[in-house]
Amino acid sequence: MLFAAKFKIVLMAAGFAVPLAMTSAVPGGNRDIAAFKDQPALIELATGSVLYRVAGDFTRNGKPAQAPLATIRITRPLAIMKHQVSSADYQRCVAEKACRTLPPDIAVAADRPAVKVSWRDADAYAAWLSRKTGEPYRLPTDEEWAYAAGSRYRDDSLPVDGNDPSKGWLARYARESSLKSEEIDSKPRPLGAFGANENGLLDVAGNVWEWTNTCFVRTALDEPGNALNSTANCGVRVVEGQHRAYVTDFIRDARAGGCAAGIPPSNLGFRLVRERKLLMRWFGL
Repeated sequence: MLFAAKFKIVLMAAGFAVPLAMTSAVPGGNRDIAAFKDQPALIELATGSVLYRVAGDFTRNGKPAQAPLATIRITRPLAIMKHQVSSADYQRCVAEKACRTLPPDIAVAADRPAVKVSWRDADAYAAWLSRKTGEPYRLPTDEEWAYAAGSRYRDDSLPVDGNDPSKGWLARYARESSLKSEEIDSKPRPLGAFGANENGLLDVAGNVWEWTNTCFVRTALDEPGNALNSTANCGVRVVEGQHRAYVTDFIRDARAGGCAAGIPPSNLGFRLVRERKLLMRWFGL
């Protein structure tokens, strides 16, 4: 008991008790962690699983194949930003000369998402925020994004004709181009304009696609569907929104080029994941 009391005092002195004291429950056993100081508002999701269409290109016997569908288990609570990084917060990184300047046509405001940012821009912001707060931040993996997106994550895979892959490309283009005009309105809207999903995250799959840390991978499958070999290209990253896309890491506006297939994302933005500190992992917190 004496050790537990002393350890609690150590945690409070280190500041670990602050976010815990500012939490409220959201559906599914998740926690809404309010913003404080330089820390953004976070949603901590309980562990669970997601039915996930594996990202990348797949071949079988040298011909295009449909990506496998897998059940992905998230084994640790996932703390992810409640909303996308705002242009005002991103501008703070620019002011400290740690991030590249936003394009001049982007409104800098606390209620607008930072858009027209590349993967490299988002990664630089994560590094800056980690230094600023003393907490480790990073972009989510595609699997983590799919889990956090909940019902707004869409398995947008289409059947693949190994003898004529162009049929799949045309079908994808036709499906994406049939979206309602309001769904592909490219004007950035105020944070929260697309509402919250069941996990409490705002604007998931709105008109801002979000960068992930997942690299584009080409995988050869055997007949049963097992991977024979894989080649990763980390110069291209997975972005998620109304549909999945693969975008070159230095591209800031996918509509100007750099999107692998289908209708390009309207806006490129991001939200980050906060890693749990090593001390907290040791004690199961």
